[in-house]
Amino acid sequence: MLFVAGAVAFERLFAARLSFVRPGLLAAMLVIAAILAPTVIPVLPPEKLVSYMRATHFAPPLTETSHSAALPQLFADQFGWEDMVPSVARAYRDLVPNEQRKVAISCPNYGEAGAIDFFGREYGLLPALSGHQNYYLWGPRGYSGDLMLAIDDPGGEEAEPFQSVEDLGPIDTGQWAIPWEQRNHIYLCRGLKGGLQSLWPRLKEWL
Repeated sequence: MLFVAGAVAFERLFAARLSFVRPGLLAAMLVIAAILAPTVIPVLPPEKLVSYMRATHFAPPLTETSHSAALPQLFADQFGWEDMVPSVARAYRDLVPNEQRKVAISCPNYGEAGAIDFFGREYGLLPALSGHQNYYLWGPRGYSGDLMLAIDDPGGEEAEPFQSVEDLGPIDTGQWAIPWEQRNHIYLCRGLKGGLQSLWPRLKEWL
């Protein structure tokens, strides 16, 4: 609301007294917009954008204090999702057919779960599970929890409630993804203690 009021006031000022300044202001706005555009619009490849930000000494302000990727988070958050799904699909295909029909794919956040649900259709993956944000509201989706492929970083909590856990190795997300996504591994988890229905309320994470 204040921006609108200020814009009207400035427009009246420049229309009445400083009309000769308007062409210069317009030129300055266009120049500044052109300089900043690559940092907010995907017009450069990632490696060239990194070089550009170094040359101009400008990067968008952090939207999360823990962000440490080379790319601004606006762009880094768009990488890695399609890359990670084949890694999960390979682990899924290594299961015997009976296990494939009942395995749940558990993800610590809605980004990974959304990637599994969207890109995983091509690989025949089942819908993902997550207690994060709206995914929590969709519940266990009929899974028992006896067998899961859990995505998590080493030392995470996704695999803790199981009787046996096997680290199947890191997930490939490419070099431009958010750093914490690059640290993720996939775990084959068996024998959820207490069952998924009783555990589900404790998985809720609303941030």
